[in-house]
Amino acid sequence: MDPGTIAIQLLNGLQYGLLLFMIAAGLTLIFGILGVINLAHGSFYMIGGYLAYWLSDKTGSLALAIGLALPAALLLGWIVERFAISFLYQRDHLYQVLLTYGLILIFNELQRIIWGNDVHGVVVPAVLAGAVQLTESQSYPVYRLFISAVCILVAAAMYAGIHWTRIGMMIRAGSSSREMVQMLGIDVGRLFAIVFSVGAALTAFAGILAAPINSVYPGMGENILIISFVVVVIGGIGSIKGAFIASMMIGLADTFGRVMVPELSSMVVYALMAAVLLWRPSGLYGVKAS
Repeated sequence: MDPGTIAIQLLNGLQYGLLLFMIAAGLTLIFGILGVINLAHGSFYMIGGYLAYWLSDKTGSLALAIGLALPAALLLGWIVERFAISFLYQRDHLYQVLLTYGLILIFNELQRIIWGNDVHGVVVPAVLAGAVQLTESQSYPVYRLFISAVCILVAAAMYAGIHWTRIGMMIRAGSSSREMVQMLGIDVGRLFAIVFSVGAALTAFAGILAAPINSVYPGMGENILIISFVVVVIGGIGSIKGAFIASMMIGLADTFGRVMVPELSSMVVYALMAAVLLWRPSGLYGVKAS
């Protein structure tokens, strides 16, 4: 590959990895703190994509669509946690899998009722519709650079929030020992609702950002869910740092795999996961089972 092509694929890999991080960060927090295997996590990605399509079509502005969709996703996450997920905390993982799989079916059916089965596209905002010239013959879309920049800002905000705020201290403590958090008198129910709602909103935000570069279609959350679980496993359950590094690894491996070994591209990500787990069975930053 020539240097221009390598640069484009590198930027694509980083952009994909950063988008994956926004999804996997919420998933690893929910799994690490709440102890819930949330198969419906990808449905919030789909909901974000459809909200971007619907609201941008109604308002004519993607920025306004984001401003309306994020509070809606946050509220939906809170409703799902309060009226469904909260009943699973003391249950076996089998109950969690069955209920959250049922939520996938419910969300998919609601999507079909509201928006139908057609594939939709979202128009890139005019201000971000240009391209940056990399070489004489190759350019890179400004909107993809915008996605990367927004994801980096979100990642920085998450790092600051988790390490420098009171709620972040509670989240880190809850990730280490839920029982200790309860003994300290912290309202664990409220903490769990916040973690789940923020995780859902982050995933929906990723779906909104990805909508202009990917099609919006029924069941789009299932594909991203599988990759997100791979990220969580590689990074280590409950580790935001691990999720970030694993997302970058997956993004680059998947992107370059599709270019360099297209006939084996579907295996590259899972081969990487297997290699990491053989080296560190608990993931890069996971806590070893005692």
